[in-house]
This record gives sequence, structure tokens and C-alpha cells, in this order.
Amino acid sequence: MTLSTENKQAIFEKFGKSKGDTGSTEGQVALFTERINHLTGHLKQNQKDFATERALVTLVGKRRKLLDYLKNKDILKYRELIKELGIRK
Repeated sequence: MTLSTENKQAIFEKFGKSKGDTGSTEGQVALFTERINHLTGHLKQNQKDFATERALVTLVGKRRKLLDYLKNKDILKYRELIKELGIRK
């Protein structure tokens, strides 16, 4: 699955500092969340797709590491991002 450039720019514009700011932690977490939601929907239809399942587990781990980093760096941004994305711990 590839996100279109317009979708990525919209995500980074909403959660990052600008649409070209692809390195911010908040933007990366939002992008991972979008990809995780897509893969979750795919796996609901294709239960035996183990390659996708592995990719999903990898993405969840990457997102968890970024969220832990953000929580240690700025707890208020972490709480705001969790609430806005609908992620619960």
C-alpha cells in the first residue's frame, strides 16, 4: 500500500509543522497510524496474509517507540496526539 503524495502532505500539514515537515515525531506517528489502519482493514479480509501481519507488527512497534520518545520529551504533545488520533495505550 502506498499513500499518495497528496494524502501524505495532508497528514504532515495537519500533524507536522508544515506539509514539507516529514521528520517531526507527530507527523511520523500520524503517518504510521494511517498505514496501520489500512493494514488492519486488509487483514480483516485476508486472515492468512502473514507477510502483511508481520509488516503490521513492525509498524506498531515503530509507532510505539516514537510515542515513547514523544512521551519522554513532551508529555502534553503526547497526550494531545493520542487524543487526536484516537490511539489508546
